[in-house]
Amino acid sequence: MSYDVAVIGGGPGGYVAAIRAAQLGGRILLVEKENMGGGCLNRGCIPTKTLLKCAEKWQDLARCAEFGLRADTIGFDFNAIIERKNKVVAGLRGGIEQVVKSNDITVIRGVAALTAPQRLTVSNVSGKEEFAASKIIIATGSIPSSIPVPGHQLPAVITSDELLELTEVPKSMLIIGAGAVGIEFSVIMRAFGCAVIVVEMLPTILPMVDSEVIKRMGLSLRKQGIKMLAGAKVTTIEESAGGVVVNVDTGKGVQEFPVEKVLVAAGRRPVTEGLGLEMLGVNFDRAGIKVNEYMETNIPGIYAIGDVTGQSMLAHTASAAGMAAAENAMGLSSVMDYSAIPSCIFTTPEIAMVGLTEEAVKAQNIEYKSSKFNFAANGKAITMGETDGLVKIIAAAATGKILGMHILGPHASDLIMEGALAIRNGLTAKDLAHTIHPHPTLSETIMESAHGICGDIIHQIKVKTKMYP
Repeated sequence: MSYDVAVIGGGPGGYVAAIRAAQLGGRILLVEKENMGGGCLNRGCIPTKTLLKCAEKWQDLARCAEFGLRADTIGFDFNAIIERKNKVVAGLRGGIEQVVKSNDITVIRGVAALTAPQRLTVSNVSGKEEFAASKIIIATGSIPSSIPVPGHQLPAVITSDELLELTEVPKSMLIIGAGAVGIEFSVIMRAFGCAVIVVEMLPTILPMVDSEVIKRMGLSLRKQGIKMLAGAKVTTIEESAGGVVVNVDTGKGVQEFPVEKVLVAAGRRPVTEGLGLEMLGVNFDRAGIKVNEYMETNIPGIYAIGDVTGQSMLAHTASAAGMAAAENAMGLSSVMDYSAIPSCIFTTPEIAMVGLTEEAVKAQNIEYKSSKFNFAANGKAITMGETDGLVKIIAAAATGKILGMHILGPHASDLIMEGALAIRNGLTAKDLAHTIHPHPTLSETIMESAHGICGDIIHQIKVKTKMYP
């Protein structure tokens, strides 16, 4: 059978690409080896955020006395929490399947491999079938990376995939890796009473996050009772009666940490195995498949999107790239723009960022101003009882053009879109500051921080706007 476009992978990049290509009038084949929605829906974004919301509600119950409320008998049923997570995932998956079906997209379950620039095979329990497609979009995503540490294959050592299927909360857990995944799970598990230790090889947690946000977040994590070991390395993992003993080189000697579980959160790697890339001469390496601004590989007619390219392992990046690739595959001209991709870390409090960090603008020798506004001075945050954090804006010194926005605080993942819109459209701090924001809302923190670039902040003790050089 012949199609206009064949998409390999039904995650947030693949199914979006398939739908967009179908909207443009194409006959579309979508190949998925597991469940529609990919890692994001089934093993990542959605299940973790569902667990986080349960953890936040549990924490709200625990501190209800602060709001003049009484709850004499409170508790949680972790099995019921996991059931809710599964129900949320299943509901969203069903919704995606219906949307795909409504666009007359042919869905085949199985493992795909390229056999020629316009041909692919799909293998499943029924055997192997061959298909032809004028254009092919690879959207095979990524999987958790393993670690070359003795003992990493012990049953107590798990990835985020296995953690999401636990039916009870471990008494203790050591997390290897202090990136977004590691820190998100540290907050979730700690909220449910698990003793958590996080080990990070690099000198600081959350690499690529603005240093001031890291500093504030580190304080918050310690306040929550999470032990952080940066600049440390796990050397061995040994089985013990109660789980495992993890040996960690802290730089000042080796320490032993007996824990029930070890979570490996040391990043993800693109899935390129078995696709037939070598045979066709597709340019790729361990970091991912190489593509141009149109998401096309070095082989005309073959595109790659999302995590498999290794460029930005975020679901919304994959969706945007899927739109671009689909439009190009259907004869339009669409360039993928990476200049204003917001990134969110769903912790308590949340972290969100877009654009350049202060370290990045200094490295590029850009003259800039930066301004901060604390949530502790925001009326809405005070009423919510969520005052930890700040909004930091970085702008060009001469023009006031927004270069970066960094938020640590309640609903940071929602608020960051104001920064993304500003950067994408070349807006200035004055544009933000002089746009009337509703009161009382958390969005006023952005307006106030923008005022700090232009002049003085109103609702904060006067501080000097930071400038460089």
